[in-house]
Amino acid sequence: MSVVAVLAAICVSGPGRPEVISTGADLGPLPADRYDYTPQDYQRSKRATALLVRQCMAEHGHPDFPLDPRYPSDPFVLAAVSTDYGALDLAAARHWGYGWDPAKSLTSQPKGRRMTDAEYADFPACDAEANRRLMRGIDLKRDWLYASTRAIEVDKAVKHDPRLRAAWDVWSRCVAEQGFTRYPDPVAAYTDTAWQRGSDGNTRHSPRERATAAADVTCKRRHHTAELWHAARARQQAVDISKHRDRYAAGLQALRTYRSTIAEVLRKLG
Repeated sequence: MSVVAVLAAICVSGPGRPEVISTGADLGPLPADRYDYTPQDYQRSKRATALLVRQCMAEHGHPDFPLDPRYPSDPFVLAAVSTDYGALDLAAARHWGYGWDPAKSLTSQPKGRRMTDAEYADFPACDAEANRRLMRGIDLKRDWLYASTRAIEVDKAVKHDPRLRAAWDVWSRCVAEQGFTRYPDPVAAYTDTAWQRGSDGNTRHSPRERATAAADVTCKRRHHTAELWHAARARQQAVDISKHRDRYAAGLQALRTYRSTIAEVLRKLG
């Protein structure tokens, strides 16, 4: 299939997709998405866990335990800003290269007060109990997030997709023609050690890094690299789901059980 035909298929299958791709979400859903944990699941599970922990801590003699406590000493906070397709946001690439605004590293700090030493001593047991409660009725080894356990194998197949490799080659030549390294794929550009990532994962934002990242995103947009990549992932996920339909179905049922338990906790304690 030609690149033109592939892009035509993408347009037909993805109505409403923005002309400029700046985030992974702009590319639309993938077949395996319905079988996987979502950001909403995370937020709801975080709230349910906090409520269960607070209830448990009260039973251990800590009646005013906060829902979002800070640890006795602050843990290191890392901001994750990458996408499955490398850099996509041109403005961010120009400002921060393959890193991010350092100020964003603090956005995940807890809002509650710091735990006391006595609370901290009982916290791990209550946290573990909360997790057991939320996972009740789920076979963790067999069914929990089965789609995620298949992701590595699916990703290997995606990387061998001839249409994607051709798209990466076009992208690579485009970046090289602008005077930068000819990387084999966008992930290699994102992970180049020349960017000197620190212990927090952020880069130095050097002029060369920022210029490379801008060229990277520009070439992706010019040649629809992310769209073709997304299409390759969709194809391979669909194949994997058809091969392991029963296991994916069991994984989805486990996720539904989890969501039902969370809803029950939020209804009773929230």
